[in-house]
Amino acid sequence: MIFKGRFSPRRRALLILVLLAVGWLGWAWHAGIAITRGVEKEQMDWNGDGQVSRDEFFQAFYAVKVRDTDEGKRHCRSFAWHSTGEEFRRDCRTVFKVDEAGK
Repeated sequence: MIFKGRFSPRRRALLILVLLAVGWLGWAWHAGIAITRGVEKEQMDWNGDGQVSRDEFFQAFYAVKVRDTDEGKRHCRSFAWHSTGEEFRRDCRTVFKVDEAGK
């Protein structure tokens, strides 16, 4: 069977690695980290220079949080630094929903 006594060191290391990854993913989702909110790579230009650097890409995994808000027809996504909470960008768009009864 699969379990024949104690875990081997390799299986124990793999189990610890998987538990750490799942734990980080849970924390990132709860904290609103950008990578768990569906932010695409083109949107990860945190400093506004027009190009996404490697550092900006990795910051999406730990340093930038995203909060989505809906204010009627206006859908906004605000980006803030996780450590300070300082908002540095807000993207808003207006959504016109098609009435289902009118079709």
